[in-house]
Amino acid sequence: MRNILVTTLLALVSLSSTAQNAALRKEADNAADKIEQKVIGWRRDIHEHPELGNHEVRTAALIAKHLESLGIEVKTAVGVTGVVGILKGDKPGPVVALRADMDALPVTERTPVPFASKVKVQYNGKETGVMHACGHDTHVAILMGVAEVLAGMKKELKGTVKFIFQPAEEGAAQGEDAGAELMIKEGVMENPKVDVAFGLHINSQTEVGKIKYKPGGILASVDDMKIIVKGRSAHGAYPWSAIDPIVAAAQIINNLQAIVSRNLNITENAGIVTIGAINGGNRGNIIPEKVEMLGTIRALKQEDRKMLIARVREVVTKTGESAGVTAEAIIPYESSFPVTFNDPALTEKMLPSLQQSAGRENVVLTVAQTGAEDFSFYQEKVPGLFFFLGGMPKGGNPLTAPSHHTPDFFIDDSGLKLGVETLANLTLDYMEMDKLSAKKK
Repeated sequence: MRNILVTTLLALVSLSSTAQNAALRKEADNAADKIEQKVIGWRRDIHEHPELGNHEVRTAALIAKHLESLGIEVKTAVGVTGVVGILKGDKPGPVVALRADMDALPVTERTPVPFASKVKVQYNGKETGVMHACGHDTHVAILMGVAEVLAGMKKELKGTVKFIFQPAEEGAAQGEDAGAELMIKEGVMENPKVDVAFGLHINSQTEVGKIKYKPGGILASVDDMKIIVKGRSAHGAYPWSAIDPIVAAAQIINNLQAIVSRNLNITENAGIVTIGAINGGNRGNIIPEKVEMLGTIRALKQEDRKMLIARVREVVTKTGESAGVTAEAIIPYESSFPVTFNDPALTEKMLPSLQQSAGRENVVLTVAQTGAEDFSFYQEKVPGLFFFLGGMPKGGNPLTAPSHHTPDFFIDDSGLKLGVETLANLTLDYMEMDKLSAKKK
């Protein structure tokens, strides 16, 4: 009898909590409606004034000023230019981290929008434009909006929210620590200790109003590499006097292509081994002493990642030996990100929240992508969920919509409000689920 009463009481508590949370969700959605134009304004301002990784000074100042105006505790200069806001709800509960990246890219903008970037900088010794060609401006504006929504609900908030505005997701100069990895080293996941992390990425080839998600590996690991091939120089007319590193480099490139096709179980996961640059020699009749190549290795499972790296090193070394040259693969060379891995249990748990925010028909199970994201570093520390938010105008063609990292990249900012609603609702729903789980224990 006692067990029946306990079960009944828990069911009643659950129903009451569900009703209360539905009211909170409605309050959050209404608040998102009210600030939509403000969010769009922030996005356009940031877009017009883009800054490269670890140089997001203006952007960081804008964020810090806004968070402080909301009464949120603010820490600046975390991971160079990062900003962290801590919002402590009036009720106890978990610590939820929400992340937005702030940096732009060395791309000269070509879009016809009135707020297009005209910023130019010196980059790698050349003048180039700077553009938010990956949508990080939208991420910042969305999270600023979420902060305003949740700060207005502080009395009802069952836990703490940590707003992480991160620099240099696209990487920094060689030898510099950057992005999520550096912020974690500087303690962003502690004090208070984070329990779960949520993040999103706008997508220019997904229609506004839609969300794409995937449990498990959703984005690939990335390890860049530099391959150095050393031989012996000679006159091009007397190749028998040389140990030709160019011929050896060609053999290495060809042999690398067999790794994915012959060593990776492609029925389970994808993998990439790409050589994107090769440099050797400066004249047609001189065999050079050295050839250097740059490339990237990508995988969707940690075990595949380890295998691909090991095989690349082996193929480079052994092919070089067979050609009589010395060949070395430096992996990683500048950047190394883990797999962006959505915790399956968390993804299943939070799927109803995504569906209630966008509508069940607008939440789509997607396939993994071989792009990479340093949100993956947070997911190594705590369970995390990372999803894609539609930014393509309704009725657009994803096959012809300009892709990320290009001069014509375009986002319809009518999709930003859904981003605000979704991150706010994920936070509220997770806090409520954590509370119910604690009561059952």
